[in-house]
Amino acid sequence: MEKPPKEVTEEDLERLEANVQISDFKKNKLEIDAKKNWDIFYKRNTTNFFKDRQWTTREFEELCDVEDENKEITLLEVGCGVGNFVLPLLEKNKNAFIYACDFSPRAVKFLQDNPIYEASDRCKTFECDVTKDSLSETVQPNSVDIASLIFVLSAIHPEKMLYSIENIYKVLKPGGILIFRDYGLYDHAMLRFAPNKKLDENLYVRQDGTRSYFFTTGILKILIR
Repeated sequence: MEKPPKEVTEEDLERLEANVQISDFKKNKLEIDAKKNWDIFYKRNTTNFFKDRQWTTREFEELCDVEDENKEITLLEVGCGVGNFVLPLLEKNKNAFIYACDFSPRAVKFLQDNPIYEASDRCKTFECDVTKDSLSETVQPNSVDIASLIFVLSAIHPEKMLYSIENIYKVLKPGGILIFRDYGLYDHAMLRFAPNKKLDENLYVRQDGTRSYFFTTGILKILIR
């Protein structure tokens, strides 16, 4: 277990320790219903929940090439949602081709109906459960320059994370890049969970049935190597 940052209090740690894990029956049901719960999430929130991620090219220097209209580049976003990552990139670059997938058919439809997407011939969206469906069925193996997992891996059960990443690696070019951002251990989002929301070590469920895992650097070194 990583040492908590200074701003995490003893009270916070005691509350986390006292958070009792829920039953195996409910854990299994949440795994079975994962796709349905995210689809309901997008039905309820439509395109209004997440803001467009204008910060990605500031946070990831690897994406600077995407803004260079003299360079042709192929991207893949896994867990595209309604397009908060994809749409700003489509507006900034005329030479980038973007594959975007999500396992919520409702989210994919929202993205496809966006005027920016409709006006572009440089983006292909498709429904895919990266924990079991092969990306190679839609994306050519060894063809992607940059793949992204932005607040996506945390929603996947830990037992299925490694396969999901290996699935992505198959479509990356040799020397291709996987960019990643997600929740870390002791994030405020973790500390805010109410009692009886713990599924497993560092894995919690929200009120709407969607899940969130909180990463340590040790786990990331194992997964993204």
